[in-house]
Amino acid sequence: MNATLIGLVAGLLTSVASIPQVVKTYKSRHARDLSIWQPLLLSAGVALWLIYGMLIQDIPLILANITPLVCNLALAVMKWWFRPNDPQPQLFD
Repeated sequence: MNATLIGLVAGLLTSVASIPQVVKTYKSRHARDLSIWQPLLLSAGVALWLIYGMLIQDIPLILANITPLVCNLALAVMKWWFRPNDPQPQLFD
């Protein structure tokens, strides 16, 4: 396996990794169990990788960071948007 193929597979996997969580959160309409920090921190990191890829004009790096940026921003928005629908924790469950 050469380095280019490894990079392409890694980029593909990290690009689609958060899609299942986005779909599940959207379908269930609640995000109570999600930490807001995870998608926010990942969005910041991925945005920096995207900017870095743009600065060095690396198309695979740019493309590999667009999908995770959109997905993690979507998760952060859904965490905020679905909060009225989230069941409130009970003190004595």
